[in-house]
Formats: sequence, C-alpha cells, structure tokens
Amino acid sequence: MTDIVKRYNIPEQLFWLHGPRSGPPVEYDAATGMWNVYGYPELHEVLSDPATFSSDTMRVVPEALKPKDFSLKGFITQIDPPEHGKLRKLVSSAFTRKVVADLEPRIAALTHELLDAAQDRGRLELVTDLAYPLPVIVIAELLGVPSSDRALFKQWADGLFQRDTKVSLAEPAEDQRVNVETSLKPWREMSDYLAGHAAERRKQPRADLLTKLVEAEVDGERLPDDQVVNFAIILLLAGHITTTMLLGNTVLCLDAYPEQQDKVRADRSSIPDVIEESLRLFTPFAALGRSTTREVELGGVTIPADQMVMTWVGVANRDPRQFPDPDVFNPDRDPNPHLAFGRGIHFCLGAPLARLEGRVALNILLDRLNPLRTDPDDPVEFMPTPTMTGVRRLPLI
Repeated sequence: MTDIVKRYNIPEQLFWLHGPRSGPPVEYDAATGMWNVYGYPELHEVLSDPATFSSDTMRVVPEALKPKDFSLKGFITQIDPPEHGKLRKLVSSAFTRKVVADLEPRIAALTHELLDAAQDRGRLELVTDLAYPLPVIVIAELLGVPSSDRALFKQWADGLFQRDTKVSLAEPAEDQRVNVETSLKPWREMSDYLAGHAAERRKQPRADLLTKLVEAEVDGERLPDDQVVNFAIILLLAGHITTTMLLGNTVLCLDAYPEQQDKVRADRSSIPDVIEESLRLFTPFAALGRSTTREVELGGVTIPADQMVMTWVGVANRDPRQFPDPDVFNPDRDPNPHLAFGRGIHFCLGAPLARLEGRVALNILLDRLNPLRTDPDDPVEFMPTPTMTGVRRLPLI
C-alpha cells in the first residue's frame, strides 16, 4: 500500500490505509474515552451480539455533549430490538431483490445521461459527474423528493461528513460544542426540508417511500413526525453516500492495479468480485459506534458496561488472520467475507441497490473509457472524515 498512499496522498487519519497495523485487536484509548475494536473475529462478535453491544450510542454520551432539541427517534441505525425490527420491516419491501433488479434500466439510462453531459463539457471528474448524482437521483426518486434538489443534499451531506473532527468523550464539552452545533446545522435544515415533504404527503399521498413512512403504523399507531423525518434522513443519506464512495474507490483500485482493470475489462462477469474486493480494501464506512450494556470480555480484555466502543471495520477487513495479503487488491479472493455492509440485524438495507448501481455504472464506464485512468496533473482528493474511506474528487483522463 505504500506506493498507493504516496500516489494518492492519502490522509494520515485514514490510518488503516497506511499499511499493517500493530497492536492488540481490542484496546482502550484514554485520549478519547472509548474502546477500539480492530480485529476481524472480535468485530464479527460485536456486530453479531446487539444485546451486549447496543446501537444506541447516545446513552453513553455525557449529558454536556448531547445537543439540545435533537432526537434520534426513527434513526434506524441507532435503534435496538424490538423497535429496530419493526421500523426496518416498514421499508424492507422497497429493497427486495425484485424491486432492486427492476431499477437496472433506469440506473443504466442515468449513467449514460450523466456521462454524456460530462463528455459535452470535455472533462470527467468522477464524483461530481457520476458517483454522486447517480445514486442520489435513484434514492430521491424512490423516496419521492425532487432529484433536482441534489445540490442541497450534497451541501448537507458535506456539512455532516466532510469534516476532519475526531469523536471524543474525554475532551471538555466546551471545546466540542462548536463542532457539535456546526454539524447539527445541516441536519436541522434537512429535517425541515423533509418535514415539509412529509406534511405534503399527508394531504396528497403518492406511490413513494415517504408516503409509506407517513402512512405506516407500528403497534397500531402512526409514526410520530420526528420519526418519519429521521427515517427519511437516513434513507436519503445512506441511500447515496455508500454508493458514491464505492464507485470512486473501485475506479481508484482499477487505476492503481491496471492488470486487474485489464482482467475485468476482458471478463465483465468478474465485476461483482471487483466491487466486493474494493469494499474490503477501501471500506466506505470504516468505523461504527456501539455501546456496551454489560461487562463483556472481548479479544482478551474486559470492557465494562456502559462504554463507547468504536468498531473499525476498515481495519478488520485487513486483518491478516482472515485475509491473506490483506493490503493487496485481489478480486479473486474466495471467500471474501468482508464486513463493509455490516453484519446481523443492522446489515445494510440498501446493500443490493449499492451493488447494482456499482455493477451497472462500472460496466458502462469500462465500455466508454479505455483505460480508466486518473489525471496525474489533477490529484485525487480523499474525504478528510476520520471514519470514512472515500474520494471527494477523482478527475479522469
């Protein structure tokens, strides 16, 4: 990975991309007040045991750090059973194998339209021209909000994720309050936007996901407004960010390993394997938070109850105990049980859609660009976020 780190100027905070990690698979970090899980089997255990490792991380955040007038109700990634299962069931029908497969012609048409527009401009910057707009248009159409507002969605997503601030429970609340408020501004704007669309659906229902949320009942009662809005936020954000990073990262892998690009160009049936290996090597959401509900032994250490645990998926996906030559991009890995989409009850609901968008877009890119090559005179830029692996600019020749 050393050559790739230098070639693409990968930020130091993305430490899992800078070569093999030394140290124990689980350790406490006094500087942040959190436990870190780096090992594959240890992380596998965490994600498979939601009763011990709760997704409700706000319960262990000090009161002084909790933002006021802010609710995570309906935020499905932060909810435990049984509420989690009830909410997930509400939208699972929108991501069935058949529903997703039926989107393929639309995804292909959009990919060609976006690449045609870039060709007319005479330049292709992958993120702006394809990797961002493609998935955001698809999820906006599913959700039922105007895809023409995607510049707004990007502004909000950038405000939330394009930040280099590290999470810490140990630093004084006063030092972190400004960062918290800054990150909440786009969240509140997004909430207001989706609340307006939800109110309109109550008056005029449509055949879209937002209407389904507005009309849904859990235990015989309609979802409260804040739950509808928070659920819609996670669908809109998670529905495009993962695919945006997946597409950029996969093209980057094929640029860094031209022999693999030649192989997949000759045999398109290997595109899914290329995508899976990209997800392993450059895991988009590289860290996930959990909180312990009881004292638990993990990786040879004892973690007390009510502790924040950061699970470093990006590091676990490079654990040599699970993956031989973990820093090598090898689409022929079989099996390739990476954890990029999570595991267990919180396995990514949109994984089939992300994989389809990646497969369709990559196939068309290979048809239209030979070779797929970055521009040495216009460097790649990585996102600065310490827990995410993705490019924010990827100019291609």
